[in-house]
Amino acid sequence: MKRVAILISGGGSNMVRLLESMTGDHPARPVLVASNDPQAGGLTKAAAMGVPVAAVDHRPFGKDRAGFEAQLLEHLDAARPDILCLAGFMRILTPDFIRRFEGRMLNIHPSLLPKYKGLHTHARALEAGDAEAGCTVHEVTAELDSGAILGQARVPIQAGDTPDDLAARVLVEEHRLYPEVLRRFADPALT
Repeated sequence: MKRVAILISGGGSNMVRLLESMTGDHPARPVLVASNDPQAGGLTKAAAMGVPVAAVDHRPFGKDRAGFEAQLLEHLDAARPDILCLAGFMRILTPDFIRRFEGRMLNIHPSLLPKYKGLHTHARALEAGDAEAGCTVHEVTAELDSGAILGQARVPIQAGDTPDDLAARVLVEEHRLYPEVLRRFADPALT
């Protein structure tokens, strides 16, 4: 059974879907949900679902990302995850941190990578006149949103879409895709 830790920064809707999926015959179980924001709504949700939680407020660290990560690693090391899932974790991680979890860290990104790395993906897809948008689950590497693509889901862009309209439709697909990819990733026999 693989041990999964999830990093969040906000309400944790993808985190909730991951937690809900890790039951029954799933090859993984959650061991920790951690956040860089002690007020993140997802922490309350995870605790209510019986998952241990931790928070390390990034703000007192200023630009000292390594110091923030050292405190975060104390919680992660105690939980001993086999897989680390980023689910709306809005901090750029250092190459040293990423190397520590190399080949074991997943992220969900709200675009069809390699298009629109970084932020404001839905607005950028609309501005480009794209016919479709979507989401990607990928392995995390030191280069932002550039690791191996493990799964994608597509949604059509409709006339009159706003970034918020598009984000809402993509989020539905994120909630389906991320648990599906995690299951495959946790049990390579499924691929």
